Amino acid sequence: MGRKWNNIKEKKASKDANTSRIYAKFGREIYVAARQGEPDPTSNQALKVVLERAKTYSVPKHIVDKAIEKAKGGSEESFDELRYEGFGPGGSMVIVDALTNNVNRTASDVRAAFGKNGGNMGVSGSVAYMFDATAVIGIEGKSADDVLEILMEADVDARDILEEEEDAVIVYAEPDQFHAVQESLRDSGVTDFTVAELTMLAQNDLVLDADDLAQFEKMIDALEDLEDVQQVYHNVDLGE
Repeated sequence: MGRKWNNIKEKKASKDANTSRIYAKFGREIYVAARQGEPDPTSNQALKVVLERAKTYSVPKHIVDKAIEKAKGGSEESFDELRYEGFGPGGSMVIVDALTNNVNRTASDVRAAFGKNGGNMGVSGSVAYMFDATAVIGIEGKSADDVLEILMEADVDARDILEEEEDAVIVYAEPDQFHAVQESLRDSGVTDFTVAELTMLAQNDLVLDADDLAQFEKMIDALEDLEDVQQVYHNVDLGE
């Protein structure tokens, strides 16, 4: 079940940092979350989750503050939360989450990114049933056994706890356990998380041949390059 989350995150952050795209995406996501309730993470759980994620990607404080102040200022800008599902080369499965102020534009752009790279969009539910909504929390400095003991003492459930390379421990849990896992680890002395994600994990990974993999990666890049796309999930083993 291990996905080498730290390596994946670092690769994505490195790619995105060159264009500041990751900051723009987080700015939009923070703004939307802040508008869903009070613009205060102590009382707004959705905002708290986004801020935890932003911290693991080293999003600058001024980006976070600007998005929250925009929400506090009563901005009328609104975004729709959309989910698209589709298929890529070699029978791969993809889920795309977007935040958009122009639904028609986003649908057209996502459909084009699929179609130009050997894929096609599916109907709602055609792919999602093969994925599980999952909280993924990563730390360093403790063993998997240590983490298991901490969570058991705090009466927090986890689906799995894996020790990965470079002394990273990854906890997989139900989404509603996201904050409980973090708080129990904080209580044990953990101050920083290498990963803090609410994601969609494929139930089974797919291995593609070299040609299909090359085309698949082009498709994923095209989807992630779209301004309105926040997250792309898939079932392909990229061999990271």
